[in-house]
Amino acid sequence: MAKLWFKFQRYFRRKPVRFFTFLALYLTAGSLVFLHSGFVGQPAVSQNQANPAMGGPAEGAELPFLGDLHLGRGFHDVAEASSIARRYGPSFKGKDSSERAKLGDYGGAWNRALKGRVVREKEEERAKYIGCYLDDTQSRALRGVSFFDYKKMTIFRCQDNCAERGYLHAGLEFGAECYCGHKIQAANVSEAECDMECKGERGSVCGGANRLSVYRLQLAQESARRYGSAVFRGCFRRPDNLSLALPVTAAMLNMSVDKCVDFCTEKEYPLAALAGTACHCGFPTTRFPLHEREDEQLCAQKCSAEEFESCGTPSYFIVYQTQVQDNRCMDRRFLPAKSKQLIALASFPGAGNTWARHLIELATGFYTGSYYFDGSLYNKGFKGERDHWRSGRTICIKTHESGQKEIEAFDAAILLIRNPYKALMAEFNRKYGGHIGFAAHAHWKGKEWPEFVRNYAPWWATHTLDWLKFGRKVLVVHFEDLKQDLFAQLGRMVRLLGVAVREDRLLCVESQKDGNFKRSGLRKLEYDPYTADMQKSISSYIRLVDEALKGRNLSGVPDDYYPR
Repeated sequence: MAKLWFKFQRYFRRKPVRFFTFLALYLTAGSLVFLHSGFVGQPAVSQNQANPAMGGPAEGAELPFLGDLHLGRGFHDVAEASSIARRYGPSFKGKDSSERAKLGDYGGAWNRALKGRVVREKEEERAKYIGCYLDDTQSRALRGVSFFDYKKMTIFRCQDNCAERGYLHAGLEFGAECYCGHKIQAANVSEAECDMECKGERGSVCGGANRLSVYRLQLAQESARRYGSAVFRGCFRRPDNLSLALPVTAAMLNMSVDKCVDFCTEKEYPLAALAGTACHCGFPTTRFPLHEREDEQLCAQKCSAEEFESCGTPSYFIVYQTQVQDNRCMDRRFLPAKSKQLIALASFPGAGNTWARHLIELATGFYTGSYYFDGSLYNKGFKGERDHWRSGRTICIKTHESGQKEIEAFDAAILLIRNPYKALMAEFNRKYGGHIGFAAHAHWKGKEWPEFVRNYAPWWATHTLDWLKFGRKVLVVHFEDLKQDLFAQLGRMVRLLGVAVREDRLLCVESQKDGNFKRSGLRKLEYDPYTADMQKSISSYIRLVDEALKGRNLSGVPDDYYPR
């Protein structure tokens, strides 16, 4: 036997080509056997699977579940199964094994192909697919809130977000965009036109190019459709030309905040103005900009249907912002022609650059670019993130760079400056918790925070000093001023970018100003993380920047930068 094995080795050593040919044939044969074992036989529901009392699925098995649905029969046609997947979207997991047992199980490759989408409709389902609809960036089919995720969008995620906000419809487009609304304002089209797979869920359809896959959301309780999250905007004087400022009006003898907000939401308007027994709906415009709030006592007339609510008067209106999204500033695109100049949106990390990009995109209608590439920002809708920063297709370029060579590559710049105490904490949270997350307590108490302040605090000063020194045309904008007076400060930024300022569009931006990258203020530290030595060094950097700004005849840093 040993002699035979030796002869075998010597034969292949002399003729290596034959050895590799033999090896390739062996691997190919093994692959064919493996594939054959995966597809042999028809899928079937076993007796144990069909009858929960005889065992059913194993405890903890991940089976599809939608309400109290049960499985009627198996599908032996992949095309039919795909149609069901398109219609019902992702399935919902049951609360316990007894619920999951109702569905049976499809094992092997067939189960992977169908992905558990085989379910049938029941009266109290979560969402019902109603068709493929035309969509237009200038006139949206669903005009409520919207959000994008170019990496992880799923049908359930879109439905859940829209249902949580009380909307009646959820629509998906381009495989990654989600739109909510109460009324579909577009024509139905062929199902074949909704042909894009969801970015976060293979096998499910999420609309198409300018096509929406629309679902009607069957909310469990009618109270979920209340618009309790409407935002109170304040008390305002009646506009001069009421019919133009607020074009829709309804008389309501039994007036309440809910009734007026519900009425304006149904009419797809973002503003609901209560004026005694009249409810007015509209948009914020130059005729009714909501910039000059009045004393709330002027609007303190009780509602006829709600004793503890104020419903305004014929002369002074109580105004709420509904959940309807103001779409006058939501269209965005790349520049139609290559820009002849590169304009930087420069800031120290943590100074609000991403938020400023969001505002600029809404105000101008053009995408912003970046000196870097951040996949999470691209996935959230910043489509200019993938373009090379010199492409000339974006309205401005995000950068945190400093230094003469990097700065002189730009023809002009918007320099965004933020209180260093706030900027350092924001960047530390981003570094250890993501764009809208928070650093863990251990990071603040460990060596990471002191080391971070030691390295980053000097950079906060040198970043501003370098841009003031080497920048060709620099517009300084303080983050705090932008928050306080967005309309005026954003107008300055838009003018530097060479885009005509449209006041109605800026008013629209004011109502959409937070975007998807506002970090919640709920998780605040219970102590001041800055030691006395840290404060001393940071105060010296603040004085340097203040002097540099005033030396160029600019206003110095805001007063709240110091003292601590």
